[in-house]
Amino acid sequence: MRPSRATIDLDALRHNYRHARALGGGRALAVVKADAYGHGAIACARALEPEADGFGVACIEEALELREAGIRAPILLLEGFFDAGELPLIEHHDLWTVVASPWQVELLERHRAARPWRVWLKLDSGMHRLGLSPAEYGVAWRRLAALPWIERMVAMSHFSRADELAHASTPEQLDTFDAALAQLPPGVPVSLANSAALMAWPATRRDWVRPGLMLYGSHMLDAPRAEAGALRAVMTLESKVIAVRELAAGEPIGYAGTFTTTRPTRVGVVAAGYADGYPQYATSGTPVVIDGQPGELIGRVSMDMLTIDLTDHPRAGLGSTVELWGPRLPVADVAARSGNSPYRLLTGLKRVPRLHRG
Repeated sequence: MRPSRATIDLDALRHNYRHARALGGGRALAVVKADAYGHGAIACARALEPEADGFGVACIEEALELREAGIRAPILLLEGFFDAGELPLIEHHDLWTVVASPWQVELLERHRAARPWRVWLKLDSGMHRLGLSPAEYGVAWRRLAALPWIERMVAMSHFSRADELAHASTPEQLDTFDAALAQLPPGVPVSLANSAALMAWPATRRDWVRPGLMLYGSHMLDAPRAEAGALRAVMTLESKVIAVRELAAGEPIGYAGTFTTTRPTRVGVVAAGYADGYPQYATSGTPVVIDGQPGELIGRVSMDMLTIDLTDHPRAGLGSTVELWGPRLPVADVAARSGNSPYRLLTGLKRVPRLHRG
């Protein structure tokens, strides 16, 4: 069988969740949308359910997949509902939902609920994606609070540039949110911090935090933070060397000859490529780990294969294990060499079997 695989360390996942929850000081919603960022939503939710305060998913399809797998913990629909046909499903499966638009408020006012609902009302504090404007927010809160079947509401917002530690956007958004919060009754539970805000902006750590990327051991902070240093990589993407070539100096490697040898070179061909989700435009010099030792990519990544330099690895050869990202090689380092982000790489894996351990 083809040797490429992604090993998912569930102990590391639990460690990262505990770290996020401890940082927040309250409750933590584990975000498992997009198949748990490519890590397998069902397996990750099962691993976290004994201690997680709840889960966040993008849409009802993702929530139903978890419910059908037996996950009974609270599940929040982060994008809310898209039409009236979803309301009976939300109610039947006891889901929580974000409300972020006036039409959703109106739809809930016309709904006749048979059981209590939990609603997270979202303010657009400056990201300008989803959320009610500050002028709409207090009115929407009071309209929903007047519905006898709305059991509890959480006030929430989302930061657009929390990974930029010197940028003024996050404090500005926080001020906008707190001004809107002043319109609401005292003691309203609040959720603000995504992964970046949770690690870098302590003032955003309120009643609920929403760790996403950090659960899986990565981040996009633009400056070092001790809070990020405690994370453990959850996914190890690896494959094996399936062929070795001995080339003289001056020989091109791969499509378009983007790399030419400058010395006699041992080239290892690895069974992994962009059809598997490895970044197509990773440049020569992108780090890899060869039998536990630092190495590098040479030549252009192909659909099913890539090439690495084995010249300084005399013991490596046919069958050697190549870590493409994982505990010894942060996925963010690979992303940076290919014009990508960790989000894109982790969620983009295809045809690579995932093995869950721990």
